[in-house]
Amino acid sequence: MAGLTRVRPDADLGEVVEILERDGAVIVEDFVDDGTLAALWDDFGPALDACEYSQDWYNGKRTRRVSSLFARTAHLTPVVTQPLYLGAARAIMQKPVPMWVGKSRVEMTPTIQISGTQLIQLHAGQGKQPLHRDDALHLRRHPGPTSRVQLMLAMSEFTAANGGTMVIPGSHHWDDERAPEASEALPTEMPAGSGLIWLGGVYHGGGRNDTETPRTGMTIALDLGNLRQEENQYLAVPKESVLAYPEEVRRLLGYDRCPPGLGWYEMDDPYLALESDARPGVPLAPGVRV
Repeated sequence: MAGLTRVRPDADLGEVVEILERDGAVIVEDFVDDGTLAALWDDFGPALDACEYSQDWYNGKRTRRVSSLFARTAHLTPVVTQPLYLGAARAIMQKPVPMWVGKSRVEMTPTIQISGTQLIQLHAGQGKQPLHRDDALHLRRHPGPTSRVQLMLAMSEFTAANGGTMVIPGSHHWDDERAPEASEALPTEMPAGSGLIWLGGVYHGGGRNDTETPRTGMTIALDLGNLRQEENQYLAVPKESVLAYPEEVRRLLGYDRCPPGLGWYEMDDPYLALESDARPGVPLAPGVRV
């Protein structure tokens, strides 16, 4: 391939899903508008400036990383709900699962949830990160069903020279015995405001920054709702920060119940308890206490 496939934000969702299922990755140009990007920089910039470099080879000794992003800004709604990203994640992961309950055959459709969030800033002299699969956290066998759809938003320009994320297209189709080779990886090249979407089974890694300018990206992972979140959002994001977001994002942060019955509170939807905090005086469903 000459490079990763690129689409505009008004591209057909079905087309984007087909690209992701075939290649495992796609670049969405103009993923966010200039106003959203500027607001994110205003909120995240000071935290990045105050952050020390990582202390291990895997995370990068010339790399700054900042997490708990939903607690640091109220401007992530247009990012995580961007139609091609959230739409593709739902289409690829929220597929009905058949099961028997007694003599009844039923189908359960899982939810999805925000798993890990992080700002990643590669500075001059940062070498290549080892190629890896992010769904290795889930101890998945490959090839197999997708358990993660991930985004890398370019907070600054991504180039081959400054460490644009290296991706091996199609590697989500490989089995677990095939090792990735650096020569197979393509650099992500995109202007600030664009987004790279990839599947959890795709081999990827940060590139080498041979320039004098930092390369900054923001990543958000959406996982199946029946898996443990990579970043503990209940500790990372205080409840008052959660309440600043709309219902769709609150549920994506984990205040939801995944069929057939994961994440319940007092045998009910945990969102009801969160809603009671958002709207004092609103009665909860029977049996729900806070």
